[in-house]
Parts: sequence; structure tokens; C-alpha cells
Amino acid sequence: MKKREVKTSVKDERLIQKRRDQMIKGAVALFKTKGFHGTTTREIARAAGFSIGTLYEYIRTKDDILFLVCDSIYENVSSRLGKDLGQQKGTLLSLKLGIAYYFTIVNEMQTEFLVLYQETKSLSRDAQHYIFEKETEMVGMFESVLRKCVDNGELHLSEREVELMAHNIFVLGQMWGFRRWAMQKQYTLEEYIELQTKLLFSGIK
Repeated sequence: MKKREVKTSVKDERLIQKRRDQMIKGAVALFKTKGFHGTTTREIARAAGFSIGTLYEYIRTKDDILFLVCDSIYENVSSRLGKDLGQQKGTLLSLKLGIAYYFTIVNEMQTEFLVLYQETKSLSRDAQHYIFEKETEMVGMFESVLRKCVDNGELHLSEREVELMAHNIFVLGQMWGFRRWAMQKQYTLEEYIELQTKLLFSGIK
């Protein structure tokens, strides 16, 4: 999958990453409260701690900032999740630990996930396609672990069931971010993880 290029006039890669990280942090907070269309590039520059002129040295349009925000979220989650799931050995215990770790990441990044799903619609079609492919990659991580469990005889699932199960895990994790305002009135994060994992596994052992 080819990554969408965001053009910059700056050559120093470390400085580019530093400035864009500052932009992303400021933009996430603004997009959450004001939305993408309600936020100006001048406000993003101010939140990032530099001038509007400096901002445009690192991006060309406000759309670029939204893409960087969305891409950063998935890169962060994919990297952290990939390290954990890549170590799973195809046992039910390791799968449950992977699910718990994913749910915990969502809890830590719930603001970012809310912005992602509120504002992805504002991206260009090509950028949306790239973001959707990133999501598919993350679902694929769970598919891989589930297949290992099937190969080891820990689970008895068809290929179609593996694919659907992976999507279920992915969505249930994000539900904690979307519905946390209601969920946290009834469950702690640990209780939510325990109950959702129990329900996920109740019909597939």
C-alpha cells in the first residue's frame, strides 16, 4: 500500500516529524471540540505553538492536517498492536491477552478515535481509501492470531468465521471509545474487557 505524500518545503526529516507531531496534537483537540470544518489553520498553528507561516512550510492545505491526524492514529495503533499480536503463539490465553491489550489502547486513545470517525468523511476519496486499508490491516492482525488458534486446535472456526470474529473484536474495542460515556457508568475498563471477551468466546470454543 503506497502512503499518501504530504508535501513540505522542509528537508530535515526529524524537524518535519517534530512539527507535524505538534500539529497533530493541537488539531486533535480542536477537531474534537469544533470539528474539522469549524477549525481554522490559524487555530491549529496557534495550538501547535508556531505561526501560520511555519505551519504552511510543513503542509499545503488543511486537508493535509486531517490526513496526518488520521494516519498517525492508525500508525500508532498498528505499531503497538502489531508488536503484541506478533508475539502471540496461537493459544486462547494469548488471544485473550491480545484483545485486552487492544481494548486498552483504544481506551488510551479514545479522543483520537472519536476524531477519526467523526472526520474521516471530510478526507478526499483517495485519502479515505488509504485510511480504510489501514483499518483492514489491523483487522488482519486479529485474523492471523485466530488462524493460529485454529491451526493449533484451540478454536474450531471456518475461514469466514475467522474473518467475522476479527471484525467483531475490532469493533467491540472501538465501542468502548464511542460509548464510554454510557459504558463507564456500568463497567470499569477491566470489567468491560472481561465480559466482552467472555461473550466473544462463549460460542466458539
